[in-house]
Amino acid sequence: MILLDYRDKRPIYEQVVEKLERLIVSGGMEPLTRMPSVRSLAMELSVNPNTIQRAYAQLEREGYLYTVSGRGCFVTAENEWRENKQDKILKEWWDITEQAKEAGVLEEQLRERLCRIFEQKQSQEAMEKR
Repeated sequence: MILLDYRDKRPIYEQVVEKLERLIVSGGMEPLTRMPSVRSLAMELSVNPNTIQRAYAQLEREGYLYTVSGRGCFVTAENEWRENKQDKILKEWWDITEQAKEAGVLEEQLRERLCRIFEQKQSQEAMEKR
């Protein structure tokens, strides 16, 4: 299910968040699927249960999971996490745009720079798929 890279400089919980997010987005985990318990996933990955709890909490904040008391964590319906992610991206875009304007960056310069970043990201993702 999840492979962790202990040489990665990122904290383990961030790696768990990234891997689970990818599984959910790619359809590897169906909407409304019950997630493994914190304890069982921690044992499977040989990590502290607090690490998994932190990852689940992050995924819940981002809209990928929801918790039912006494029942566990579940994958949210696709439209819910997709909407949450879009809202987050739009808010970040707005914040970046406002900061750039305050710093004197012209909107056209900002647009050009973001297009270049987007193209580079697409190229990197295409390379990773190969």
